[in-house]
Amino acid sequence: MFGRVAHRYDFANHLLSFGIDRLWRRRVVKLVRPVLHREGALVLDLCCGTGDLMLALGRNRGHAVMGSDFCHPMLKAASRKDRQAPLIEADGLLLPFSNGSLDLITIAFGFRNFANYEAGLIEMRRVLRPNGLLAILEFSQPPNNFLRTVYEWYSGCVLPKIGGIVSGSRDAYEYLPSSVRKFPGAEELARMMEAAGFAPVTFQRLTFGVVAIHLGHIKQSTSLECPSHSSPSDR
Repeated sequence: MFGRVAHRYDFANHLLSFGIDRLWRRRVVKLVRPVLHREGALVLDLCCGTGDLMLALGRNRGHAVMGSDFCHPMLKAASRKDRQAPLIEADGLLLPFSNGSLDLITIAFGFRNFANYEAGLIEMRRVLRPNGLLAILEFSQPPNNFLRTVYEWYSGCVLPKIGGIVSGSRDAYEYLPSSVRKFPGAEELARMMEAAGFAPVTFQRLTFGVVAIHLGHIKQSTSLECPSHSSPSDR
């Protein structure tokens, strides 16, 4: 499904989000900048797709960061944007990195596609170093009932029609709102991250709660004990 839409993925994303997806990614880059600019930091953009966040991270840092995805056509599209970027075809549930080897993992609009959220979080926790950071940018449900109703109408009725016309694959854009409805809310995702060993965990809602950015930190200790609950930020 992802392979079929790779050739029009960027155009469809920008069109259907009215270009706001660019602002969401810029916000992620700003939030992870302290880790991104550590000397010698190893950075992975997981589920990188066609590479938009990966490239934004690389531009901010001054040199390329790694990108990984399990969909080969998406990686081919990313490589056409930057042939110097190190790209890895891999499953997010079985990352080809040793324990505690990465400083930063970002993942934009890919985490909800994992077959097992808990296993994915534990795997990302495994490969992050003490004092490392996980940043998840993902769709969410607006907390306001009226806005949630409008969003569900748009994503359920308008988005599949336009996405299908633009990409030639309507089923991919019918899958998108379905996957968002099944995805945990922002508070629940924060609790799942804490249970996987991230602490503290914070999140920010953007664009009336249509998306949220979750940040999960790794303590200096390498222990995998479950941390106590920390209050997420809601902006």
